[in-house]
Amino acid sequence: MRLAPLIAEGDHDVDTVKAEGLSGKHDDLIYATCRAKGRVLMVLDMDFSNPLRFDPSATEGIIVLRIPRPTLPIVRATILQIAPLIRPDQVRGKLWIVEPTRIRVYDLTKVD
Repeated sequence: MRLAPLIAEGDHDVDTVKAEGLSGKHDDLIYATCRAKGRVLMVLDMDFSNPLRFDPSATEGIIVLRIPRPTLPIVRATILQIAPLIRPDQVRGKLWIVEPTRIRVYDLTKVD
């Protein structure tokens, strides 16, 4: 909840797993809820980086923060770095793997 306002500053409608009552729930339920509510999923959980299990093309987008030691200052700095880039046309249907020094974007709808 401490970091949600950083994203909301960019005029994004932000909610948290805790606020949705999904804390401690199975990843499949969190994924399904984000799909049903039309929300981008931003997580530290690397399980969501598996597009075979969590298909980003069926979502508003999945952003996985891949931070080796996710301390609050590092996560905050990473979110501040990507917040201006998070636009529906840039994220929808894609998987973003965000590291402190780079962003990898996978668009599985364009795979030959």
